[in-house]
Amino acid sequence: MAQLKEIKSRLQSIRSTRQITSAMMMVSSAKLKKAQQLIQTLYPYERKMNRLLGLLLRGDEEFRSPYTLQRSIKRVAIVAFSSNTGLAGRFNENIATRLESVIKAYLPLGKENILLYPIGGKVAKAAGKMGLQPAGDYEGISTKPTYQETQKIAKELMELFLTEKIDRVELIYHHFKSKGSQEVVQETFLPVESPSGKQNPLINDYIVEPNRAVLLQQLLPKVIQLKLFTAHIDSVTSEHAARMVAMQLASDNADDLIDELKSEYNKLRQQSITNELLDIVGGSFGQTSR
Repeated sequence: MAQLKEIKSRLQSIRSTRQITSAMMMVSSAKLKKAQQLIQTLYPYERKMNRLLGLLLRGDEEFRSPYTLQRSIKRVAIVAFSSNTGLAGRFNENIATRLESVIKAYLPLGKENILLYPIGGKVAKAAGKMGLQPAGDYEGISTKPTYQETQKIAKELMELFLTEKIDRVELIYHHFKSKGSQEVVQETFLPVESPSGKQNPLINDYIVEPNRAVLLQQLLPKVIQLKLFTAHIDSVTSEHAARMVAMQLASDNADDLIDELKSEYNKLRQQSITNELLDIVGGSFGQTSR
């Protein structure tokens, strides 16, 4: 009987856990749907902006901007995106692992020359374990990204780059590919890399007003700021997808465990009933023999 009570208690506990994981999966699914709609709208706009920038840069080889200036790296800034909470599979661990490898690559510069912008509580904790002091507290904007807040960070980084207080900015985030697939991306945020490849002869057929240089000067900062916002939305969308999948797996595992415990409970209960019947039959035989 003690075993039956123990199994019954475990079943109740697992059912309660399954209710929680199932609810979290539904919440993450709803959040993913909203984030997915936003990122699917944002992707084409960012691609068009980047394509326009590339066309203008290819059409004006003499154009020079402080944001495209390549210089020797003495000080670097790293912007890493994670979530504030766990229960999202290896979402945060993957970011922490990539961050650690990037920091190791820049360690010869000295830790004092590595600025970290952790967008998310989990990556901030990971940075603390690596002995890095975050450049600020961005946990509050991690789950609900807005263009205005992301723009502030982008402008700060752009100002540091212009004043040569940093020579390079790296981004580390998850790129959303599908509900079941998100990949860690590491890319250079600043300086802006000039597009490679042959110049399109049709580019010079465009009439640009007032002129190509003025348009580039206005367009380049907007594209830079948009890139950081897109990375943030990409990370949040990936987080919801990773958590939804993790909670789905947890719910499925709970169902499997419940089935196993039910089977074990029924076997023990049947065995207990059989033993009771044998005791009754044995007792009746004993009375008859007297």
